[in-house]
Amino acid sequence: MSPWMLKSVEPIVRFVGHILIIPKQHYTCYGAVPAELDTELATLKQEVEQFFVRFYAPIVFWEHGVFRQTVFHAHLHCFPFGGTEYDPTESLHSLEVHAQDDIRKWYATHGQYFYMADTNSAFLFAPQMDRYLHIIRDVLWYGVTTRTAQTAWRSQQQRYAEGTPLIQATKEKWQQFQQQGAGYVDETSTR
Repeated sequence: MSPWMLKSVEPIVRFVGHILIIPKQHYTCYGAVPAELDTELATLKQEVEQFFVRFYAPIVFWEHGVFRQTVFHAHLHCFPFGGTEYDPTESLHSLEVHAQDDIRKWYATHGQYFYMADTNSAFLFAPQMDRYLHIIRDVLWYGVTTRTAQTAWRSQQQRYAEGTPLIQATKEKWQQFQQQGAGYVDETSTR
């Protein structure tokens, strides 16, 4: 039985494809997920990445890592943003991530963090509000504005009202993707 599930969620902005990777067992963040799940997590991330490339745009992963977290359970956001505009020479990040174990070690030593990865690199950031806001406003927002005509975050009420057809479109494409041969897990998996 797979310890993971995927969930298509109401988009923060108006586009399809926002998916969460969520462990079925409770962990506060991905820094608390045990090492024995690393291979399956990497496989699932790769599958979602392939799905996005096929149907949307290259992936950006985002995790709050307990910092500014509003859902108190590990969940990895997967966005089809096509990339980020983060410049590593700005040195806002605290760690370049090469493996899941890097996140786990940071969490065990320092606690809170936030994490961002695209197809080229992955970074972990210390929980500092100015860095967090810079990444949200100047890096992630770039992905939103290049993929949509969206100019502002939508309210929770707008997301609920407008999100249902977008969620359905993502689910339909995921089912098509699964039928075409990909097949690690889906949101109703009992594997």
